[in-house]
Parts: sequence; C-alpha cells; structure tokens
Amino acid sequence: MICFKRDLSINLVLMGISAIVIYLYIFVGNPDHNIVLHVRLPRFLLTVQTGSILAGVGSVYQLMFANPLADPYVLGISSGAAFGAMLFAVIGLVAIMPLGGFLGAITTIILVWFLARINGVMDKNRLLVSGVIASMFFSAGISLIMYLFQKDTMLIFGVLMGNLGKIFTILEWRLYLGMFFVSVCLMIHLYSKSLVLDIISGGDSYARSVGINIPRERLRVFVLSSILIGICVAYAGIIGFVGLVTPHIIRFFIPYEQKRIFYYSMLVGALFLLVCDLIAKNVAAIELPVGVITAFIGCPFFMYILISKSISRH
Repeated sequence: MICFKRDLSINLVLMGISAIVIYLYIFVGNPDHNIVLHVRLPRFLLTVQTGSILAGVGSVYQLMFANPLADPYVLGISSGAAFGAMLFAVIGLVAIMPLGGFLGAITTIILVWFLARINGVMDKNRLLVSGVIASMFFSAGISLIMYLFQKDTMLIFGVLMGNLGKIFTILEWRLYLGMFFVSVCLMIHLYSKSLVLDIISGGDSYARSVGINIPRERLRVFVLSSILIGICVAYAGIIGFVGLVTPHIIRFFIPYEQKRIFYYSMLVGALFLLVCDLIAKNVAAIELPVGVITAFIGCPFFMYILISKSISRH
C-alpha cells in the first residue's frame, strides 16, 4: 500500500512536469504546422527514445556489473557505433549513417564478447576491461577520421557531442520509425528481465540454485542493451551522463526492485534529456550540442556523490 501511494505520487509529479516540458519543447514560439510535424515532432521522438534508452540501459548495467559508475558507454559500444556512423558519413553515405552506426555497434559487441570469454564463459570483470580496450581502439579510429577528413569536422562533432536536431527525409523518417519500433520491443524485453537481474545481483550461487542460466541471461541482456545503445548513437551521437545520473536519482527514491527502477529510469531519462535539449536550443544565440549540457549537469552531480560518500565514511 505504501509503495502504491509512493508510485502514484511520483507518477502524478512526473505527469505534471512532463506536460509543461512537452508543451515548451514542441509549441514554444508558436511554430506553424509544418515546423511541428517535420522538425519538432521527429526531434521530440528521437529525444524521448534516446533519453529513455540511455537511462534504462544504465540502470541495467549498474545492476548487472554491481558498479554504480557503469553506464551505457562503459563497454565501448558508443565508440564503435560512432566510428561506424562517421565512416559512412565521410565516404559519402550520409543518408545511411544510422546503418553505419548500427554495424559499428554489432562489430563492437562481437569483439568485446570474444575478449571477455574465459574457457567459454563470460567474466563480467573481464567484460569491463574488454570494453575499455574496444573503446580506446575505436576512439583512435575516430581521431584518425577527424585528422584525415577535417572538412567534415562539424558533422563529426555532431556525433561526438550529441545532435538531436536531425532533419529526416521521407525515406529516413520511415527507417527511423522502424528503428523506433525495434527499440520499443527491445526495451520491453529488457524490462521483462528485471526479476532475473535482481536474482543474479544476489550472487551467482543463489541464481544457479533457482535454475537461472547465468551465462545465457548475461549474454542476452548484454547483446540487447548494446544494440539499443548502437541505435541511439547512430541517430543522436554520443550523449554522456544520462545513463549515469538518472538511475542514481531513481534509486534515491526507489532503492530496491529493478522493475520499478528500470521503469522510472526510462521516464525520468526521457524527461531529463528533453529539458537538456530545451536548454541547448535556447540558452545561447546558437544551438549548443546537447552533450555539453548533460555534461555540465552530470559532472557536478557526481562530484556531490563522491564528496557525500567520502564524508559518510568518516
């Protein structure tokens, strides 16, 4: 009963804030019908999709790796997806950059999973190290692209710092809607794995005792979440801190039960990124990369977390 009342209160607050933010995001400035339909609505959907995926997957990674600093980019998936998207862009395939990003993410998944296996079994600590190695490798590739194709600097920066202001052609709009549908299906499946993740977080021995195939479940969650991050980076570029900050905020109010944490992380992640993008569009005379705003908010937040934890230990 207490949980129901708390959830009801949280939902009502989120609904009120969301209504205000959505109105400002779509209708501020009294835009005409074409602007709303062809510019602001696609951007709104992309922002909501990206924020909810980053925050939801962030909550999954933090639980799966038992690491509060784990986020959707810790396994190098973002660097691989960014490298693939940039490579397609500089060779003249700008229209299908998302496909390049998706292929880059898949390549990274295969590489990281291969490096993380010990005697045919995935080791979660080795997985983190493998992710760092993959991230460094693809970051070097990104630096090489930036050096060789300096004329495409603005396009590359849009991927590196986040760019939600993509204008879709009709073909791109259809492709994006297909990817949006795929993302929704994958997120629902990850949500259904919340109880399994809760059990695995209690220890491998306990999880085996209740009949959970740990390697299979970790592989499934890893692959699905990595594909989701690849889709995000392919369309929106690299946007940091959303997957780090949001789950921490949710766990402050809801300390247990991954199913609720995942659900509220998605909602608050989407709302958080909408607010950040609203600021990025209006805070200066020119539009700022949204990744800059999330970093300005995220860095002080984690400074506070670090200082408060060090004080509590003393």
